Amino acid sequence: MSGAKGKKYVVKPSKIHGMGVFAAMPISKGERIIEYLGEKIDKEESNRRGLKYEEDSQKNGSGAVYIFELDDNFDIDGNFDYNDAKYINHACRTNSEAVCEDGSIWIYATKDIQEGEEILYNYGYALEHFLDHPCKCGFPECVGYIVSVEDRPRLRKMLRGRKRRK
Repeated sequence: MSGAKGKKYVVKPSKIHGMGVFAAMPISKGERIIEYLGEKIDKEESNRRGLKYEEDSQKNGSGAVYIFELDDNFDIDGNFDYNDAKYINHACRTNSEAVCEDGSIWIYATKDIQEGEEILYNYGYALEHFLDHPCKCGFPECVGYIVSVEDRPRLRKMLRGRKRRK
């Protein structure tokens, strides 16, 4: 677990999913919280690893794919013990966002975060694979799947259509 002196966060069990990252002290809107650390890999290697991690996850029911898009050419594979940011969970109601700057990915607070509050951001997965990414955040605005904010209205419409057909 994290939470050494001076860290703004602590890693501990989450009600949303597995482990989560929680504020160890009040964090102000706009404040930089944590860097998403890992190995910088090209897109080809990213796709290869992503498929392998997904396959492994389905076999043993563990973890997830901790690959984060950096830019058009590179991603960050954050599947390392030293990367506490990989434990930040998705939610449909967020208090932080990931920002790519100067070849790094930083998590910034988008609102004031109270001590003990879980740090959450939107993973923003593509709508085309929504069934592969159920959401367990439990917030009233949850659409049941991890998709970008822009795709949520379209997903709601698609889900209503599926219910009518049943």
